[in-house]
Amino acid sequence: QVQLVESGGGLVQAGGSLRLSCAASGSGFSINAMGWYRQAPGKQRELVATFTPGGITNYADSVKGRFTISRDNAKNTMYLQMNSLKPEDTAVYYCNAEVTIRFSNRIYWGPGTQVTVSS
Repeated sequence: QVQLVESGGGLVQAGGSLRLSCAASGSGFSINAMGWYRQAPGKQRELVATFTPGGITNYADSVKGRFTISRDNAKNTMYLQMNSLKPEDTAVYYCNAEVTIRFSNRIYWGPGTQVTVSS
């Protein structure tokens, strides 16, 4: 089993910054890809930023130039630096990982962390 735990969410004013972290724990696994997704009230979950298995980063158009995704492979931890936050960034942010464990690929999600941006 692999567990993902997000942290760093909170309440911030528009124009402010937050840094989210996602720590993966467990044993006998390797991470292929990781990413951040978010879900606002009444909306579908959407991609925010991801690392592909080759380490290439992808960003939603709505966050390009404001958000930066990064990884510390030694710590199995992923980060999302969010700058110039807007009220429309308000959502629950989820960490996602595709891992190989016991020779099979599996998808895991964290429980989410709330980000609220006030105007």
